[in-house]
Amino acid sequence: MRARSKWVVLWALWAARLVRQPTPPVRVSGGWLRGSVSPDGSHARYLAIPYATVQQRFQAPGPEPKWDGVFEAIDDHIRCTQTWSLGSKYTNGQEDCLVLNVYTPLYTNNEPEKPLPVMVFIHGGAFFRRSASRFVYGPDYLISKGVVLVTFNYRLHVQGFLCLGIKEAPGNAGMKDQVAALKWVQRNIRAFGGDPDNVTIFGESAGGASVALHVLSPMCKGLFHKAIAQSGSALSGFVFQFDQVHQASLHAKAMGLDSKDPHEIHKFFMNSSDSDLVVARVPRLEGTTIMLSEIQFSPCAEKIIEGEEPFLTDLPYNILVDGKYNKVPMIIGSNTEEGLLFAGMENTHYLEKVDYEMVFPKDLEFPSDEVRKDVAQKVKKLYMGENEISVKTIPQISKLYGEPFNNYPPVEETNLIMQTSEQPVWHYLFGYEGRRNILKLSVGSHNASGATHGDELFYLFSQEIIPTLFETDMIQKMTTLWTNFAKYGDPTPETSELLPVKWSPVTPDHQRALYIDREIKTVSLWYTESLIFWRDLYAKYRRSLDF
Repeated sequence: MRARSKWVVLWALWAARLVRQPTPPVRVSGGWLRGSVSPDGSHARYLAIPYATVQQRFQAPGPEPKWDGVFEAIDDHIRCTQTWSLGSKYTNGQEDCLVLNVYTPLYTNNEPEKPLPVMVFIHGGAFFRRSASRFVYGPDYLISKGVVLVTFNYRLHVQGFLCLGIKEAPGNAGMKDQVAALKWVQRNIRAFGGDPDNVTIFGESAGGASVALHVLSPMCKGLFHKAIAQSGSALSGFVFQFDQVHQASLHAKAMGLDSKDPHEIHKFFMNSSDSDLVVARVPRLEGTTIMLSEIQFSPCAEKIIEGEEPFLTDLPYNILVDGKYNKVPMIIGSNTEEGLLFAGMENTHYLEKVDYEMVFPKDLEFPSDEVRKDVAQKVKKLYMGENEISVKTIPQISKLYGEPFNNYPPVEETNLIMQTSEQPVWHYLFGYEGRRNILKLSVGSHNASGATHGDELFYLFSQEIIPTLFETDMIQKMTTLWTNFAKYGDPTPETSELLPVKWSPVTPDHQRALYIDREIKTVSLWYTESLIFWRDLYAKYRRSLDF
């Protein structure tokens, strides 16, 4: 009987973790809301709080909704409309998806005397997938360091990034969603113990590029105070949308409308369902890489339209060179094997038919076919030598998938900010390979050492179905660097056994990056000859604005 009683008690304790423990009500600008306490009692979480409304497709968001009574902030299944997977005909999500999550530490004693630093994360997904779900971007590791964490959804794909240059669809609706979320944080984060005067935005991939674009946008002035861009840059070739109406016309044609008139396209899209809009795919050109074929809609430079506040009106490169942007301390970086994820996702048929003349980012423009052919041969020699592209040579070709899109642009952006901002900028290269390199494991290592695109996320965020896998050391290092920056404006305010190397900002006299691996060290900012190749290529052939 005694043993049975013991098991009853243990079962009851375990079951208690599944019973919701509500928080006291919190007052925000939309009304009263109530969250829940995490099962381990370490933090309070407030999920799916509406921060704005979708009043019109393809336009800036409307104001946040108001409600009576107490809103139960416990739903974590809301996402913006998207396909289940790449190329899928099935969709999930909803148009009314502008919600955010707030996670704040709980203290049994020694409550903090002042509001905590706030870290606002912007999710990636190539501007057409993913959400702010805690099942991927869980708070446990970061909030244990004494910060408030905010994650949010924003409109994706054509709904978020249709750019027709007309009042009905001026462009950048998804970026304006993000701005609305940052404004909500400014209005309300004190209610959750956060400091609105100490907000760090950070993001990865398309989220990292979004961070970099917020730094450039006058719409975002004063909404944040520090920024971290991970594996995404305002200069990344997948980020900026050229030929916006042409791109929209290709998408419309895939849905059955053959027109290049922006008003006709807009009317057609307005009469289409959310599912039809995201399922339609422009046929892939054989010879292109997955980086160029799948990202159809992304941020753009908007035309000046009376009554519309633009998010961006010029090329990011021009804004950086002119130095007219929101100057804040920044961390910028990427992972050593960025392209391994994308090459590993590639269909074997398309992989083996990659045409070197068709691999260039869209922000490169060559004066003639002869020049393009000549540069293509140099690219082939640089990355493949005498080898042919195949599954066996993925480690070689994956460099071509990653460096021009995810490694070179952050280095160039760091270089430009160093020259035009009085605020410090730190650069990193994440090369750690461990048990939580989940994305690298998902495509197979292909005998390539290092970290692929997105691997660092699993050392910053917890996931309920993935344990730490004995990777607490790197989790501690990454979360300490990131939260130190959020707290103090310096990722290594003092060295320690955990972080034995002082990470110094990049300056003209100190062009060094922090290499994050089992052994933390510094390396040259321009750490490979191939990065210098892309730097020189862009100096000659960087594309200018279309209008």
